[in-house]
Amino acid sequence: MNERCNLRCVYCMPEEGVDFLPSAELLTTDETERLISILAENGVRKIRFTGGEPLLHKEIARLVHHAASTADVNSVHLTTNGLLLERLAPQLFEAGLTGINISLDTLDHQKFVKITRREGLDKVLTGLRTVLDLSFPSVKLNVVFMRDFNHTEIGDFVELTREAPLTVRFIELMPFDAHQIWKTGKFLGAELIEEEIRLQYPEVEIDSGTATEQRLFRVPGYAGKVGIIPAFTRSLCGDCNRIRLTADGKIRNCLYSDDEFNLKALLRDSGSDRDIGREIRRAMWLKPEDGWAAQKLGDHHRESMTQIGG
Repeated sequence: MNERCNLRCVYCMPEEGVDFLPSAELLTTDETERLISILAENGVRKIRFTGGEPLLHKEIARLVHHAASTADVNSVHLTTNGLLLERLAPQLFEAGLTGINISLDTLDHQKFVKITRREGLDKVLTGLRTVLDLSFPSVKLNVVFMRDFNHTEIGDFVELTREAPLTVRFIELMPFDAHQIWKTGKFLGAELIEEEIRLQYPEVEIDSGTATEQRLFRVPGYAGKVGIIPAFTRSLCGDCNRIRLTADGKIRNCLYSDDEFNLKALLRDSGSDRDIGREIRRAMWLKPEDGWAAQKLGDHHRESMTQIGG
């Protein structure tokens, strides 16, 4: 829904940024609301706003309210870097947002600046406290793990779940940056992440989670949970029914696929709700078997993860 971001994370975007599309090529708020309604009519029950940074969208609260008010939509979530949460979280709560995922890869100030190329760790932590105080039904931290960078912070992140009803999710590094940092030896697989958790917390117990949280744990006596998402290993693909709508109105049926289905063209060419719904269903019918099959179909990824909306 929004390509732009106020960070420049090393695994997502080159330091100088990318060439963002002009606003005329992006979906308007009215167009986004219409597509949300059509998606719901065609079976979508959960809406997630991503980016880029969705909180940079000037009408994000309006979009959240529309999604939350749409018939048959059961939950509305948002993934954010957290920099603007302290100010906007109350509005989002009132608008009907039911879940927030905060992307935060380190609790160390110097590492935060190194990975994001920006200041702001204190703002993110304040935003986290704000959403926890507001008692959102779901609050999660997404931590992209990189060998020899933040993998030694596993225990620090797990300790955040001691008192807070928070799910910390360790995510495998994915190959979606312009300079392919994932090929530099920084990748740390789900199996090794689990080994490190069990080494530090031998008493950890298996718990239940969402389809993407194939491995979820809880330390006895802790309020929150810890999860591992094998985003690159792709052992979760069999349970995936997600569909992504990019900021410029394209449907992507797999994060690893280059195939795109142009809903914006239908919108702006007077396409009916039925026409658009048919294209949405076609995109889902053509969804690859898994991420490996999707990746084999092409290698012309968009320049940055911000342009995909993962």
